[in-house]
Amino acid sequence: MLETAPASTNGLHIRRWIHSTARLLFAHRILLISFCVVLFFTLFHWHRDSANGLLVFPRKLPNSVEFPKLRSAEFNLTEFGGVGDGLTLNTAAFENAIRVISKLGKQGGGQLNVPPGKWLTAPFNLTSHMTLYLAEGAVILGIDDEKQWRLMPPLPSYGYGREHPGPRYGSLIHGQHLKDVVITGNNGTINGQGQAWWKKYRRKLLNNTRGPLVQIMWSSDIVISNITLQDSPFWTLHPYDCKNVTITNLTILAPLFEAPNTDGIDPDSCEDMVIENCYISVGDDAVAIKSGWDQFGISYNRPSTNILIRNLIVRSMVSAGVSIGSEMSGGVSNITIENLHVWSSRRAVRIKTAPGRGAYIRNIRYRNLTFNDVRVGIVIKTDYNEHPASGYDPAALPIIEDISYESVHGEGVRVPVRIHGSAEVPVRNVLFRDMSVGITYKKKHIFQCGFVEGRVIGSVFPAPCENLDLYDEQGRLLRRSTAPNASDIDYDF
Repeated sequence: MLETAPASTNGLHIRRWIHSTARLLFAHRILLISFCVVLFFTLFHWHRDSANGLLVFPRKLPNSVEFPKLRSAEFNLTEFGGVGDGLTLNTAAFENAIRVISKLGKQGGGQLNVPPGKWLTAPFNLTSHMTLYLAEGAVILGIDDEKQWRLMPPLPSYGYGREHPGPRYGSLIHGQHLKDVVITGNNGTINGQGQAWWKKYRRKLLNNTRGPLVQIMWSSDIVISNITLQDSPFWTLHPYDCKNVTITNLTILAPLFEAPNTDGIDPDSCEDMVIENCYISVGDDAVAIKSGWDQFGISYNRPSTNILIRNLIVRSMVSAGVSIGSEMSGGVSNITIENLHVWSSRRAVRIKTAPGRGAYIRNIRYRNLTFNDVRVGIVIKTDYNEHPASGYDPAALPIIEDISYESVHGEGVRVPVRIHGSAEVPVRNVLFRDMSVGITYKKKHIFQCGFVEGRVIGSVFPAPCENLDLYDEQGRLLRRSTAPNASDIDYDF
């Protein structure tokens, strides 16, 4: 006999299901209302207290990051109205922030933090006792309208603008007579947007010398580290007549071609400087040590001295990895260049000068150099005849002496050495030790010399020129040169 459940039982299950569902919806409704109330009061307190400068509930601003506190007082560019959209001009924000920091010198100065974003600006000046910190993803963009770049007097050791007589454009980031300045970050970028400048320069549309990206003048205790410098209108980083400068962990970039005069780092009449741990690939010299031009540099009389350059990887298809000169009329001495890797470049290390420069290049030490795919490895050129004015003295002859090259290695080099002295400007006391460079162009004259005196100690490949004395590893004379003034310079390959 088949049994069936009473109808009242089904009704009971339905009533229980409806009651449970109602309780569940009611509980969720309470939770939803509670959440909305909490959210409302959170937003209310957030806006109310932010207007008073106090946040009860911490919040993340747009472009907000955690910044290391390197000074007792720190500020964010957004506090001064900065907008990092790549379109808004932020010159006033930078200037106002730096004006506040300039009043804090006795308290140790201040730190200006630049958050992630693209911060368009015209040139602005730094102040003493200041740290400019660029977060990861922060890009300071130089406006590419030259009307927004101020004109400045020519550098006193150059006599006039490097490209045109008269005033020159200042740098995007500038400073004069400063002390205790740090530009650093978490690999943020300063981008000069040089493309418009390069195009106008090639078309001869500019009436004044282009400006550098960063220029610090007549200053001391400067540190520039952990940032990228990119696409400068002219020289990228130009410390001028500065003391106690540290440049470390920089990446400096510009196109290898069609980016004229975009030198990486140009120490100019500087003393006590370290340049280390950098990658530089630019449209001119990666590093160029200078000290003034002809009669103007002779009169200014400020040498570049006591400079250490180490642990660099560099590339230059137009000029050289590391150069000294040609503007060296205040003198260059006591320079050490070590642990340098030059790759896929026109020249590796070069000294360049000319009659009219005067002064001296002496006590230059190159150690542990590596060349890969380089046309000319080591260059000394004494007829680099480019002069700022007709009034230079051709009888002002530079002295080049005491240059050493030790532990030089590489492969794919067409001409390992070209030392081109002259009867007027001979090269004296050059030393080669421990050199082995693989060559790509097996002609006779690949170690080229002219009017050079010096010595070779131990094993050197390729075979050195006859101008140099030969010594064994123990320093015993093997062969005295009888032709120091011989010349076999060959520019045809």
